[in-house]
Order: sequence, then structure tokens, then C-alpha cells
Amino acid sequence: MTPYPHSFKRFTVAASLCAAAVLAPLPALSQQAVVQDGIKVRPLSTSRIFAGGVDFNEQSKQQYTQLVNEAREKNALVPDSDPQVKRLRAIAQRIIPFATRWNEAAGSWNWQINLLNSDQVNAFCMPGGQIAFYSGIITKLNLTDDEVAIVMGHEISHALREHSQAQAGKGNLAAVGAKLAGAGLSAWLGVDPSITGTATNMAAQGVMLKFSRDDEREADLIGMDLAARAGFDPRAGVILWQKMAALNKGAPPEFLSTHPSGKDRISQMNSHMAQVLPLYARAKGVSVNDLPAYRSNAVASR
Repeated sequence: MTPYPHSFKRFTVAASLCAAAVLAPLPALSQQAVVQDGIKVRPLSTSRIFAGGVDFNEQSKQQYTQLVNEAREKNALVPDSDPQVKRLRAIAQRIIPFATRWNEAAGSWNWQINLLNSDQVNAFCMPGGQIAFYSGIITKLNLTDDEVAIVMGHEISHALREHSQAQAGKGNLAAVGAKLAGAGLSAWLGVDPSITGTATNMAAQGVMLKFSRDDEREADLIGMDLAARAGFDPRAGVILWQKMAALNKGAPPEFLSTHPSGKDRISQMNSHMAQVLPLYARAKGVSVNDLPAYRSNAVASR
């Protein structure tokens, strides 16, 4: 292997440090946590204010309407009378009343939920409360109601915590930081600005990947909290990600992914189970010690 020139090593390390210094204040924009029962409620990230004035809720509503209309034209929209659609909407009706705990604006959202006939193992909730499940996630993982609730709670949490808005704001700040860092390094090292710009952009992208993984971790915990308050077993989250891990053996390394590894997610869920199990027990009107063991469905054979 050909060794890198000493000067290249110097500005690459400096680029990473400089970009990190510029971007480091971003997580600090969140205020001090407020301790409450269940998962701690923190203020929404103030990075949202740097998103550029985009009305995410209105934009998402239009995109969702277009998606539903296109699915209907292609006979991929499962009808309202279908038992699985009724099942999803019944679960949503139990979860949604607890949404305002995490975002007061959710009380005025026009919540919608639809099922799309697709083999994809996926689901989402857009800003403003538009939810879609793909039939593949239900059938391939043979989800119980508790596991559906965990998935739904997770996706709803992204909308409640305004992760899309915060990511847009952080992205704008990261881009500015990368440009400033690149210009500073170019002047200091006396090298082509395009080279230092590339290095600082790569460093910025690494930080943004971490932000995205942090959003996923937050959504996992809030999703368990929402499900538990609605009377769904939060232990289903562990089983859900065991099933997901079995389907995603070829996933990229965690440090290159916008999603934490399945092992990481399961570990985090288990470490917070003592906070959410009492919520589930309370919803069921029993003590934690009286809760029966969680029982799942076997994954459907391929």
C-alpha cells in the first residue's frame, strides 16, 4: 500500500477536527431533559428553525395524497373493508390519544392510515400524521397486534419529534459548516479548496449519519412508550427487531448506516424496559409482576 503524503494526512485530520468543531454545537441546541413517568420527554430540537421555512406538514399531505391516488389507480391500495386495514386503524385509534404528550400540535393533525399491497417490509408516518403500512411487513414478519403497535409507534414518533424538519435544519447547518471549514483549511494549508472541501464534506456526512441513527433510537424508545400507554406489550419490540434482524443479514455496518444495528436496538430496548413495562401494566390494570410472558407469532415461511 502506497503511504499518504504527510501533508495530506495533516489536512485530513485537521478537516475532521475542524468540521467536528463547527458541527459539535448542534446536539447542544436541545434543552435540558424533563423527567416524567415512562421515557423522558425532551423539548423538540431547535435545529428545526434552520429548515428553511418549508411547511413540512402541507408538503407531506400533498405527497401522501399523491401516493394514495397512485396506489388506487394501480389497485395497490387495500380497501377500507379489508380486515387488515380495520386492524391497523383500530391500533392507531388506541395510540393516537397519547401523541400529544410528545408534540402538542398532534392534537390538530388530520391523521390517516392506509395499507398498500406491496412485498416491501416497510411502514412510515409523514409529518402531520399520514401513516402507511406495506402489506409485506405484516405478512413476512407475521406481526402480532403488539408488534404492529411497536412499528406504528416508532413511525409516529418520527413525525411527533419532527425529525424530518430537524434533519433538514441540521443538514443546512452542516453544509455551511463544511464550507467554512474547507475554506479555512485551504487558506491554512495552501492547498486546492476542492480537496479540503471534499474532506470536510465527508466529515460532515459522518456526523449527519449519527444524527439520523440518534433519531431512530429516540423513535424506538418513544414508540415503546406510546404502545405501552395504549395497552400494547413493549416487550414486542425486542421480538420485532429479532425478526427484522433475521431478514436483514446483509445490512451495512452501523457506522455507515442511517439506522442502528438490530443488536444495538434490542440492547437499548431491554435497557429501558423497566421504564415502559409499568405503563403497560397500568394500562392493563395489573402489577408488573402479574404480567404474563410475551408470546409472538412465528415468522411466516418463505
